[in-house]
Amino acid sequence: MPITLINSIASWILKKRIHQIELFVKYPIEVQEEILFGLLRSAENTVLGKKYEYNSIKNYETFNERIPVSTYEELEPYIEQTRQGAQNIFWNSNIKYFAKSSGTTNAKSKFIPVSSEALDNNHYKASKDLLCLYLNNNEDSQLFTGKSLRLGGSKELYENNNTFFGDLSAILIDNMPMWAEFSSTPSNKTSLMSDWETKLPAIIKESSLENVTSLAGVPSWMMVLLNKALEENKKTNILEIWPNLEVYFHGGVSFDPYREQYKNLFPKNDFKYYEIYNASEGFFALQDQNDSNELLLMLDYGIFYEFIPMDTFGKENQKVIPLGEVEIGKNYALVITTNSGLWRYLIGDTIRFTSINPFRIKVTGRTKHHINVFGEELMVENTDMALAKTCEALSCEILDYTVAPIFMEGKEKGAHEWIIEFKKHPASIENFTELLDKNLQQVNSDYEAKRFNSMTLNRLVLHVAKENLFYNWLKKNDKLGGQHKIPRLSNSRNYLEELLQS
Repeated sequence: MPITLINSIASWILKKRIHQIELFVKYPIEVQEEILFGLLRSAENTVLGKKYEYNSIKNYETFNERIPVSTYEELEPYIEQTRQGAQNIFWNSNIKYFAKSSGTTNAKSKFIPVSSEALDNNHYKASKDLLCLYLNNNEDSQLFTGKSLRLGGSKELYENNNTFFGDLSAILIDNMPMWAEFSSTPSNKTSLMSDWETKLPAIIKESSLENVTSLAGVPSWMMVLLNKALEENKKTNILEIWPNLEVYFHGGVSFDPYREQYKNLFPKNDFKYYEIYNASEGFFALQDQNDSNELLLMLDYGIFYEFIPMDTFGKENQKVIPLGEVEIGKNYALVITTNSGLWRYLIGDTIRFTSINPFRIKVTGRTKHHINVFGEELMVENTDMALAKTCEALSCEILDYTVAPIFMEGKEKGAHEWIIEFKKHPASIENFTELLDKNLQQVNSDYEAKRFNSMTLNRLVLHVAKENLFYNWLKKNDKLGGQHKIPRLSNSRNYLEELLQS
């Protein structure tokens, strides 16, 4: 069968989903209500279902009153029972897989349950929807005339009492439908290699020979791969290696600090960037428009969404609200109830709604990864934006960064202390520091208020990281590649002190 015909057939099949997406866009509250009661009915005879009497919950108000919002630590005893072989604890179908995740920290690993329903109706459904929306917006796409270069996590799956754990990407590869494997590069064998420094050249060797039409992966790690590919192939931009490349699907960290670098890698005016928002716990949102920085919240993936306004988060008056009560422009902590049995789970991410018709969002950071020591409410979204503006103005590029507070001592005022690793250094670090501080004030009024006349905060302090500082730190902590990320912001100095001493 000719490749162009395969491309046309695949596009036609995927785009049939559009009318279902239009349905939840038109009736979002009704669809979410249906999801909630479907989840409750499915799990009413589980241990948790009986404990909280799911069978008698008939409205959202009762659900909100009866079932507590939970962190991983509070759900861990139930998850551990399932990992030891028990079933029907928090979900009615057998849980065979657990996504091992420790996020950006060195903390104890989490084992996130992944049900067969979540694989089919969330993760794989989202992957198809991403292609569906992209193809619907780009009628002339030749996506399926070539392959997608995917850069996921490392490590194979490990068995434990007839259950399996590993990176989410390893679970997805293990259960991947044939069509997905056929249209991807590198091979599953290479994708699952555990040693990042061996895996990287293997991916390049295998994929350089393919007709790659799309890329998928975390921007920071994809940048490492692409720069290595240029070096290995002795080329100046990526289109010289893969001339038919048309789109990069990215997620995991903000794209803003890397945007200009990617434009240099892909010198093509109509090159597309599509953002996704997913985690071990589920796939939540997709970019549904060309040239947009907003993500459509996907409401029919077996996930019921709730939100905690960040101005009440962790306080006695903490309030949890459903989708119908959110407001544009406010920061919320995300709470999810999923078809893997995570009930009112506080995932740790913060989001902001940019639209409520349809419901579109931006990811603004992590509940634990912000700085609010002095009332400045600094979010990762703020630092990413300020950095991007500063780098653009001063023609420089960064690889990674982290920020922590300098606490007040005696009469000494506080400040924020930064470590930045540059790919392309600014002409003057002093000018960079001054402009970055001004841009932070511009994007965050609370920071601006604390900086006014240095009333509470002095100007930020900046350290230029030595080459490969962050890479070596991740390597030391066995976190190279895939989904692992540098902690951007912290209310403590632990990460920063460790990096300064490296």
